[in-house]
Amino acid sequence: MLDKMTNRLDFLGNALVLRAERQRAIASNIANADTPGYVARDISFADAMREASGSGVTRLATGGSVGTAGATDPRHIPLPAAASGSSTPGALGYSVQSQPSLDNNTVDLDRERANFVDNAVRYETTLRFINGNAKTMLSAIQGQ
Repeated sequence: MLDKMTNRLDFLGNALVLRAERQRAIASNIANADTPGYVARDISFADAMREASGSGVTRLATGGSVGTAGATDPRHIPLPAAASGSSTPGALGYSVQSQPSLDNNTVDLDRERANFVDNAVRYETTLRFINGNAKTMLSAIQGQ
């Protein structure tokens, strides 16, 4: 019975941790926008969430990042854990370069700023869902 009440909070907690990790990666990209040779990093949120929730099925990311998930076949060797200390293998991948630069820096500031704001809004939304669930459980416990 208790599992049914806490499953949603566990899912939202995992989402919150992944949003924080993505925010860290985006902030690092913005901070290194002028560093020659810096390659922008990003997290494939859907694949990381799939791994965190335990479904076990991962796919290669499409669109914003390349090679961010584990293997597409059980015989493939998984990517090593990211340097950020995350325990999810291969959660941090490389962003696709949208415009070439002379110093080989792949950070697109406009895209990174948009990703930063979008992720911040989604982080706050997840916090509001957690708060709403906690209030609902508290009112159920109190019998209101």
